[in-house]
Amino acid sequence: MTKTISAQAHDSDHGERAAAPGAVGGSRGLALLLVITGAAGLLASWVITLDKLELLKNPNFQPGCSINPIVSCGSIMKSDQATVFGFPNPMLGLVTYGIVICVGMSVLAGARFPRWYWLTFNAGTVFGVGFCTWLMIQSLYHINALCLWCCLAWAATIIMFWYVTSLNVRNGFLPAPRWAKSFLDDFTWALPVMHLGVVAMLILTRWGADLWA
Repeated sequence: MTKTISAQAHDSDHGERAAAPGAVGGSRGLALLLVITGAAGLLASWVITLDKLELLKNPNFQPGCSINPIVSCGSIMKSDQATVFGFPNPMLGLVTYGIVICVGMSVLAGARFPRWYWLTFNAGTVFGVGFCTWLMIQSLYHINALCLWCCLAWAATIIMFWYVTSLNVRNGFLPAPRWAKSFLDDFTWALPVMHLGVVAMLILTRWGADLWA
């Protein structure tokens, strides 16, 4: 009995409760994080989609975030990498970030999901962060231009990936040693901070002060 009460208190401390065996919800903080990052990604995708449509109508159109030859959304939108699946990449974001918002709102309302659901959601974030990483490489070293709206979508995807992965590890849905679970209990925030720091360092190393020249 004492162990059961202790376990329940531990779950409550971290804002996660299981309504039934295998069904797990997230904390209010995680729910809000999913809603916010999903909204940020959706906003970026929406703006880029509108600019892409304008660019299709008028090849001379200059998106508002085209500040100089380096910070140039137009250069990104005109590249082959911008339509890697045969349609504008941000159209994929309109769907996927919308799903993230729905999941966040469901968790905020108290929804509990089984292991397969959280792993499927995690797989989606793995694809998202992998695709964003590929786009970063293309942007920095092949297209030689940077899109600020894309950067917002990258940051949102990186943050949601690490927090969803953390939830799955801490709940035993993904195998991990005990020290990793203990670390994620208190320091999940360190992983997206380091990841974003590496991205920022790569951007600064690639262009430095020329970004705003």
